[in-house]
Amino acid sequence: MLRIDDGADMLRLTKLTDYGILLMTHMAGPAGGLISSQELSEATRVPATTVSKLLQSLLAAGLLESVRGAHGGYRLARAPEAISICDIIDCFEGHIALTECNLENAHCDQSAVCSTSNNWKKINRAVRQALQSISLADMSRQDFMPVFQLQRALPLMEVHHDGA
Repeated sequence: MLRIDDGADMLRLTKLTDYGILLMTHMAGPAGGLISSQELSEATRVPATTVSKLLQSLLAAGLLESVRGAHGGYRLARAPEAISICDIIDCFEGHIALTECNLENAHCDQSAVCSTSNNWKKINRAVRQALQSISLADMSRQDFMPVFQLQRALPLMEVHHDGA
């Protein structure tokens, strides 16, 4: 779950999610193809037991495929352009929810009087869309520069005609 870090007062992903994105980004790199969990561990310096745990979650989410045998390993289930950072975050964190009211089946005591819930839902959607727009192919490029365009909707104003 995205959480507030007490020390730095910021939203952040869990370390497992960060490692999952690191593994997937490495797999999307120029080498591509099959890679063993040991090779992933060595290349990313993530402990082998953690890599194995992450790979199982990514397999269960349908983001990776495994090939058994002496020359087996893991590979992306789809092209790097077709896997978003949001897909990986969902695998480890569940759906992004910046506030309680954005959780599925949320039961907030303030919902009847909350004046910010609708805006938080819009903000949550914007964050999700931004993360959906970033692919593994993007993340594997050193020159990647995310560009997001936030737009503020202008209220519709009534147009009055003076009878002419």
